[in-house]
Amino acid sequence: MRVQPSFNSKMSVAEKICIFVLLLRGVYCGEFSISLPEKIEALSGSCVIINCTFETNQLFGKALTEGSATVLWLKDGSDINKHQVFNSRDPKPNYFEGEMTGKLHEKNCTTVFYNVSSNYNGKYYFRIMTSEGKKYTYHVNFSINVIESPHKPTVQLYVEQKEVQDQKEVQDQEEVLEGSSVSLRCSAETLCSSPPPTLTWSSTPRIPLSDSSRHQELISDLNFTATHHQHRVTFTCTVTYQLQDENKTAQNNITLHVQYSPKNTSVSVSPVGSVLKGSSVTLTCSSDANPAVLNYTWSREIEGQLKQMQTGDTLTFNRTDLKHRGWYHCTAQNQHGSQNSSVMLDIQYAPQISTSFSCVSGDVAVCFCEVDGNPSPELEWHLSGRSVTNSSNTFISEERLSSTGLRSSITLHQSLTNTSTLHCVSKNTHGTDEQLFHLVFITQKAPWFNIYSLLVGVAAGTSFMVILWVTTLLYKCVFRTRRGDKAGLIQNDAADLVDSREEPFYGNKVMIPSAEDPTLNHSETLHYSTINFTNTKPESDDNRRISSLTIDYAVIKYCGRNIEDDAPKVSAPSSFTDVPVCFCEGDGNPSPELKQHLSGRPVTNSSNTFISEE
Repeated sequence: MRVQPSFNSKMSVAEKICIFVLLLRGVYCGEFSISLPEKIEALSGSCVIINCTFETNQLFGKALTEGSATVLWLKDGSDINKHQVFNSRDPKPNYFEGEMTGKLHEKNCTTVFYNVSSNYNGKYYFRIMTSEGKKYTYHVNFSINVIESPHKPTVQLYVEQKEVQDQKEVQDQEEVLEGSSVSLRCSAETLCSSPPPTLTWSSTPRIPLSDSSRHQELISDLNFTATHHQHRVTFTCTVTYQLQDENKTAQNNITLHVQYSPKNTSVSVSPVGSVLKGSSVTLTCSSDANPAVLNYTWSREIEGQLKQMQTGDTLTFNRTDLKHRGWYHCTAQNQHGSQNSSVMLDIQYAPQISTSFSCVSGDVAVCFCEVDGNPSPELEWHLSGRSVTNSSNTFISEERLSSTGLRSSITLHQSLTNTSTLHCVSKNTHGTDEQLFHLVFITQKAPWFNIYSLLVGVAAGTSFMVILWVTTLLYKCVFRTRRGDKAGLIQNDAADLVDSREEPFYGNKVMIPSAEDPTLNHSETLHYSTINFTNTKPESDDNRRISSLTIDYAVIKYCGRNIEDDAPKVSAPSSFTDVPVCFCEGDGNPSPELKQHLSGRPVTNSSNTFISEE
């Protein structure tokens, strides 16, 4: 029983001691804690930063003065003799190369390991010791994972400052519209390296863009306004770690999708080259758009207005004609807008000379020639088979009517048109055309000529013919009373000479002798008489025109009266009034015929000539 009271008294003392120890232990160990990353990745060949903070109890903390404590890092265990790999005060060759960057009196245990290799993989424990012999091992550990290559940076897309989560969302829901504000953000891990890692942007194709970088946080923003030039362009972000032995890089990219209205719309012609009249041709319209062009519309420009033709990306003409020549327009359209493109369909053909032009002649001959052809043809004049150029007798002028039309005129001296042929010849790369011109001489009508003048002229002509007829009868009556003085002209069959204008005149070698002429065959000197025919108009264009300068000659020879009975005898008195009147009398057996010839051509009754026989 004593023992019992004694024991009980001892127990009360023990309880007191235990309570004291527990309270003392709370002072020493109740407040120890540490903050460490759960896992750290380190790039082989670079460094690793262990961000570390810790807490101790009050008594242990008072012993932590600057330079009075030692930091130990234990790897894959807490045995200080087997697992120590770093000692801040006693570095050893087989320990990790590193240094304390944190200040212990501030409870900062941040440490840097250099030249990281695969041996650094494992779990780490932190142990702290003071100069007074106080020590404590934190059993909270972290792991280091050594990687041989850096991780890819992260690339994010922002449209109008709104983040787009992934590229699938860009394609299916919110494709970037042309004109939108776009930002691409690249971020990478802050792995330890010296100098610090860098971020760079590149694109395919290369596009100059503004860059806003924050290297301390390894973040780089690429800002620009989206255009169709960025559609399907790949933007690449590269992170570069500069190590002692080499640089290690990693990159990531993003391909941008931009929606835009049709761009670069164009029309092509097939087959390529000249489109000949009568050939087949196809016009093809193409355009760049996102989304693709919904429809193509064709129209044609007619008299300054567009006339819609058909839809589709092609327009075909199986057999081209000149009516197909002109401007054709193609309109490409999608839900964001439209764009036009035009092409000139140039139908080419050989020259075609207009037949509505001819020549007009007066003192000179003027001929006109108009031609149309594509490409624009050349035009030449050929006179008697020879090319004609400007000279003293010819004058050529040209006038461009259009891109395919040309008009030319040639002025010729009348002397060149008597025996010459005139051709208008046109050529281009597709052929030749020519036209023969017939020269027509037209006398210009007097400005006062009209129907009333014609009636007056007819009346005057009728009166003149009556007077001429009466005069003829009177003359014949008088002539019959004078039988002794007969003289006449006989026109030879052949011309003796020609005048300066190459017109023939005839010499009469046979005369009906008068009563005084002694012989028939007596040769006498020739005398010439000139007869002027004025105001004479040809019946038609086929008759040779007689101007006021036309001269005909009669050669008169006086002979004797001995005339054989069977020889024709012709006499012509030379009596004239205001209008030339010629008389001719013939005698022969058998009775001869008598015809009048003017400039070598037979003359009959007409409005300008009157012939009577008795």
